[in-house]
Amino acid sequence: MTIETSELRRRLRSAIEQARNNASARRERSDAAGQDYETFLTSVAVPVVQHFANVLSAEGHQFHVATPAGSVRLASAASNEDYIEVLLDTSEDPPEVVGRTSRGRGRRMISSERPVRERTAVAELNQEDVLAFLLTEIVPFVSGR
Repeated sequence: MTIETSELRRRLRSAIEQARNNASARRERSDAAGQDYETFLTSVAVPVVQHFANVLSAEGHQFHVATPAGSVRLASAASNEDYIEVLLDTSEDPPEVVGRTSRGRGRRMISSERPVRERTAVAELNQEDVLAFLLTEIVPFVSGR
């Protein structure tokens, strides 16, 4: 049994059209998530991280806040390689807000990345989500004291 050339071309064109439609829809989701993320970053994430850093300092743990393009980073005053960062991961579909943690232990660097809150749209994230993430991730940084 052989496939007719006309049938093969029809199916190939259909697959190409579907791929174009999928890519277009993904770009739209990514653009919408990017806009939601900018709002989330300025009105939720940055204020929570700044407040968190202030409380850490009051407890004797020196951290500072940086806002590199498109993210917010809580970095140890002792080493810029020790940090917790919140950013938008657009490689996922749909895009999601992830937290990246990096800690130096001697010569080794330990890095991890996970969603701030699993399966949650950017627009639905709130202060409690960011705080819960920070409270979980800060433990290795402050447990040595």
